[in-house]
Formats: sequence, structure tokens, C-alpha cells
Amino acid sequence: MKRFFITLAYNGKNYVGWQVQPNGISVQQKVQEALSTLLRKPIGIVGAGRTDAGVHAKKMVAHFNWEGEPFTRLDLIKKLNGFLPKDIAVDDIYEVRPDAHARFSAISRTYTYYVTTQKDPFLYELKYRVFFDPDIALMNTLCGILTEYKDFTSFSKLHSDVKTNNCRIEKAVWEKKGNDYVFTITANRFLRNMVRAIVGTLLDAGRGRIDEEGFRHIIESKNRNLAGTSAPAYALFLDDIVYPIDIRLEEK
Repeated sequence: MKRFFITLAYNGKNYVGWQVQPNGISVQQKVQEALSTLLRKPIGIVGAGRTDAGVHAKKMVAHFNWEGEPFTRLDLIKKLNGFLPKDIAVDDIYEVRPDAHARFSAISRTYTYYVTTQKDPFLYELKYRVFFDPDIALMNTLCGILTEYKDFTSFSKLHSDVKTNNCRIEKAVWEKKGNDYVFTITANRFLRNMVRAIVGTLLDAGRGRIDEEGFRHIIESKNRNLAGTSAPAYALFLDDIVYPIDIRLEEK
């Protein structure tokens, strides 16, 4: 049996998230159905993580196993893109080591969140509009504080089914680009709702509601109720997932 990684991008507006759920259509469901139809066997895929309802991905990675007749990689990609809805696009499919796992083999994940102070009729569904000019210097100071901690219970969805709330944040930074404020964060793993909770809390700081001492208190309290309201899902993108360089097998 061979294992393959599939990389894809999607607009999350019309989905209940990545993971299959009983209350609506998910991205995982659509990809599994397309693969199963084209390969003429039931195919289950395992994603690198699960994005919330409405969250987008510029690069999601999933794996699936295959023991049938060999397929032509480029042909399958083309057929999948013809079969899938317009808001899901497959970028690549490639064979990986048999022990490779889309979720557990990942070294890091990067998310980007887009905030704007400008009314834009074309991008209002992809950027979160705020009605103040955030203090980006203070928000970046607080981003540095994030890298000092490991337990992010204060930014996690309550009653989630994870064994630990520890994460290693490698990078967190805000950049001002014209009327936009772009937040980028990279970590080895993320908790459910974590990025949106962090963004909401940092924006509270950016409008003068939280200082450095207050931000540390929020993290150290391990109390979600003390952190800010989660920022809307529609402005959040899963940007990249990094794996060991030797995980991909050379094509024969």
C-alpha cells in the first residue's frame, strides 16, 4: 500500500470547516467524494488539522492510502479540479514515506489574518474591518510575549478534546500595508479557535484596552473568559504547512 499527500486550497465560506461533520458539508467530505469517484474505491483522507467554519486555506495538506492500479499524478490532479466545486482547488499529489502523516509529521503551520480600516466592496468577505487605527507597535510587543509561553488555554475553545494546550509559537508579527494590518503566526501546532482568539485579544490591546501586564495576566490565568472575543473566521487563512524535506519520495 502506498501513501500520498494531496495539497489543496479552498475558500471556506460555504463549508462547516475542514472536518466531516453531521451538520453540514465540509471540505474533507467533498475531497473524499471526488477521490472515491475518480479512483472507483472508497477513499478516506486525513488532514493536517481542522479549520473552523468559514476559515480559508491557501495550503492544506491531507494524506490517503492507495493499493490499486497506479494512477498518473497530473491526470488525477486535472480530473479532481474538474470534479470539485469552484471553491476547492487541488495543487499537487505526490507519494510520501509509508509512515508519513499529514497531521503528526508536520513541523510547523502558518496562519495569516487580514484586518482593514477601509471599506472595500470587493474584499469585505476576506478582511475584517475595524473602525480604529490599531497601535501596531504595542501589538507587536505583545506578539513577542506570546513566544515566551507554552500553555495557551486562555486562547483555546472550551471543552475541546485535545490532551494538551501547549504550543510552541515560533513567530507572531503584525505588518501595516496601507489601510491593512496583516497578522502572521507560525507554531508547531494550534488549538481550536486559537488564532482568532489571539487576534481578537491583540486588537483589544491595539485600541487601548489591554497593556503588557494585562496580556501576561490573560495568558497566565489559563482562563478563556479573560481573553478577547474571537475575530471573525472569514479573514483567517491557513497559509502554509512545513514537513521534513525527506518525507516526499522521488518519482520513478
